[in-house]
Amino acid sequence: MDFQLPLYNIPDFSAQSLVSSPDAATRQVEMDGVAPDNYHATTIFPEYFKISGKWYLVEKSRMDCVVVVKNDHDMEVKEFRRLTASERVVVGRSEDGSEGIYVYTDGFKSHGISDDHFSFRTGRSRETSFSRDYDKLYELLSYEKEKGYVIWVLGPAVVFDYDARKAMAALINKGYVHAIFAGNALATHDLEGAVYKTALGQDIYNHTPIAKGHYHHIDVINRARRYNSLESYIKSEGINDGIVHACIQNKIPMVLAGSIRDDGPLPGVVSDAYQAQSIMREYTKKATTVLGLATQLHTIATGNMTPAYQAQNGAVRPVFIYSIDVSEFVANKLRDRGTLEVTSIITNVQDFLVNLSRNL
Repeated sequence: MDFQLPLYNIPDFSAQSLVSSPDAATRQVEMDGVAPDNYHATTIFPEYFKISGKWYLVEKSRMDCVVVVKNDHDMEVKEFRRLTASERVVVGRSEDGSEGIYVYTDGFKSHGISDDHFSFRTGRSRETSFSRDYDKLYELLSYEKEKGYVIWVLGPAVVFDYDARKAMAALINKGYVHAIFAGNALATHDLEGAVYKTALGQDIYNHTPIAKGHYHHIDVINRARRYNSLESYIKSEGINDGIVHACIQNKIPMVLAGSIRDDGPLPGVVSDAYQAQSIMREYTKKATTVLGLATQLHTIATGNMTPAYQAQNGAVRPVFIYSIDVSEFVANKLRDRGTLEVTSIITNVQDFLVNLSRNL
């Protein structure tokens, strides 16, 4: 069955409450990096602002930021740290249109779903059947391969298993990946798998410890640091398999954000957290689907940067966000942190990736 995007229900701007509402008020930024009092904080939902008597949708949004109004009706969603003095920021805390600010939560509301307040099994747990979620994801990724922009957020568990690592590389080679967010560990252990067939010194196929294997990952880092880039390392050392290799061969961007616990790190790892965030943000602006696999904080960070919608050529479409983890707590944590439009799948990422690769 061909995948079809849900239709967007445009707000009824002919409603008297929205017709009679005032323009959105703005206030000048007095100090770099500090928003004016009573600023409006953005959400994950489509948001409209009334300017010169007309409602405009803000594009390229993200949660917990402010809206800067520029010339005419141009708007930019900015993080507090990027604000500069003299910019004008939308102020007001009402979101129903009464202050010229309208946060629209029903854009993709499904019909035919029960409105009962009491029902069983509404959460996502190890008791949930995910068969339909997999089927929908196969359809979605087949569609997004050509028409969307899919970001994968990967934890190192992805490369701790031979089949999972092979499956992820295959998904990259097949065109189902447009960008990867990860940390130093994912790339390090993927390269360790290529060089030594281990991850943290354990054989990635039969999972047995290798003598002196605890040296492997830091040997890889140390060797890679002789080169100016992972591209040079891959080429010079003749590495020809794995996730890093597949990304380089297919020119897929890989944003590696540094951590306080990193060894090395590898060349190309962005050690400044805010610089890494800014780079990631340029990709989340394009995202139409995000999949977070076995990495709690990195998935939450990406989810918080990604709105529930994407404005493309005058049309509005949903952004699909998935959190996959063997832990119910981790898989559902993204929803607790404000990214409400997320599908959680409770499973180990090794099985998840092998299923995906086999069925796409």
